[in-house]
Amino acid sequence: MIARRDLLALGAIGWMLPAWADDPLLAVPAAAEQGKLVVGRSRAGAQVRVDGEPVEVGADGAFTFGIAYDRTGSAQIEARSGSRLAHRQVDIMPRIYEVQRINGLPENEVSPPPQVLQRIHDEALAIAQARTRTTDAVWFAGGLDWPVAGIVTSVYGSQRVLDGQPRAPHLGIDIAAPAGTPIRAPADGVVSLIGSDYVLDGNLTLLDHGQGVSTCYVHQSVIAVKLGEHVRRGQRIGTIGVTGRATGPNLHWGLNWFQVKLDPSLSTPTPLPPRA
Repeated sequence: MIARRDLLALGAIGWMLPAWADDPLLAVPAAAEQGKLVVGRSRAGAQVRVDGEPVEVGADGAFTFGIAYDRTGSAQIEARSGSRLAHRQVDIMPRIYEVQRINGLPENEVSPPPQVLQRIHDEALAIAQARTRTTDAVWFAGGLDWPVAGIVTSVYGSQRVLDGQPRAPHLGIDIAAPAGTPIRAPADGVVSLIGSDYVLDGNLTLLDHGQGVSTCYVHQSVIAVKLGEHVRRGQRIGTIGVTGRATGPNLHWGLNWFQVKLDPSLSTPTPLPPRA
């Protein structure tokens, strides 16, 4: 297994390559877990393809792609620069996910009426549209800081069972903390969406970190940034709240590569905070 310190060595400062980076044309880890945002390096101006599809390459050679929570097998990476061609395979390591049962929710939250379902659909479309955005920024490449200190109450990939009814997996991390606790940007980014009083998400913010990488912040009581604002790592972007479908003050923190939902904890230099 590749050590996390090696995976995170592809940081923004100096691009110090780990031991597996034996070719300056194409450096990627040999293996990555389901839910991982994989960061690689090539040369500026190189053409990089992941599973046959082109991905953006930054001015410093950085590129990235995401591995879905249920993907198996391997990802095929190819880089071309002039007459040179390099190929690597990233083996996908499967995970065992938890089952989380949540009881006592009001029936209208478990099975919303048609008009509420339409709102949920429209709000999901707005979020999906914001996640189509891509820029040549590489703010994601330095890894992510935890956005808030608290207790983790739900981890990525948990199968949700609401009042006995199986639901889609929970593809993010929930962190419980007192209402009003500051939420801070885990890396530089641009505010690509602000949502107010969404049915499921309450008050939410999306940050664009470049090349299709975004993070989301759900259930906030206060949003402290504006649409289009460039925020810096560590900047206060909002506060913990209980808006939307929430059973207590908490932050749902999500990471995406375009529409692929990933595990933000795999992009942090430190392990999960304490579990509830």
